[in-house]
Amino acid sequence: MFLCSRYDGACAALLLGAAVALSAQEITHSAPMIERYGKPYVMVTVNGKGPYRFVIDTGTGADAFVSPELADELHLPAFAEAVVRDPSLQGGDRVPMVLLESIEVAGVQFPWVKAIRHAVTGEAGSCQGMLGFTLFRDYLLTLDFPNRQVVLSGGGLKPDGEKTVLPFHMPDGVPITSLRVNGKSVEAQLDSGGGGLTLPVSLAAHQKWDVPPVVFATGHTMATRFEIKAARLASNVKVGKYTFVHPVVEIHPAFPLVNFGSPPMQSFAITFDQKNLLVRLGASQDHLQLTIPPSPTRLTSQPEPGPPPPHLVPLS
Repeated sequence: MFLCSRYDGACAALLLGAAVALSAQEITHSAPMIERYGKPYVMVTVNGKGPYRFVIDTGTGADAFVSPELADELHLPAFAEAVVRDPSLQGGDRVPMVLLESIEVAGVQFPWVKAIRHAVTGEAGSCQGMLGFTLFRDYLLTLDFPNRQVVLSGGGLKPDGEKTVLPFHMPDGVPITSLRVNGKSVEAQLDSGGGGLTLPVSLAAHQKWDVPPVVFATGHTMATRFEIKAARLASNVKVGKYTFVHPVVEIHPAFPLVNFGSPPMQSFAITFDQKNLLVRLGASQDHLQLTIPPSPTRLTSQPEPGPPPPHLVPLS
């Protein structure tokens, strides 16, 4: 995750044209979501070759990343540079960009995609690239975690009084909405590549706990190394009409905002509408549980970590 058609008669023609437009708008494309440690992966083809395994990361404000190995395999020359920075805002790195003739996912082809050449970490096995949030600007993107499906469709979302449909804004190409922590409204980044429900240190300092914060992992960015803590809140977190009851949260200094990662997304079919800046969350129940994330948070741009110190014990 980073901070990058005619028939005889005019009336008949008009009716047919309207029908064609409507049917095109209603067409949906779907593909299996390959879920690993809570993260959504999908198989794609690049320049007609593959398939390759890519992670969908709504916390990445770029169209795509490709691994150096895949860029070399497909003989993709660099044509420009981009600056990549991590959520801590303390570091940056200049990296090459490559141009992809096409990326195809769920039967939808995206032509001439600018991609960043950079190492991409997969939580389980190899991962050849990443699909960022802005790639899906012209579609409704649904990450249906319960049914393990990625869905692309036309149309748009409509507000419902912020029960299940919430407004968002997207500075730097990343969706940010509001949720409530212990009754206080705070901004949260919706990050399918994120490892948990993460609170910034400044917000965590004002919370009460059922289980107080303990160190359970260490993290790295391009600029810093820090401790990741986990704790169980003595209060609830609400997003729209949904309530996470005394959830387990992560605390670390890499995020200036609340980060709503893939583990809290697991209960939802979550649909993003970038044209109308709306997101819809659908779950089978209104009250939800959130336990310890399946793996520690790993920032895409972090160096490869060494083994954790032996005295650190995961929160049970």
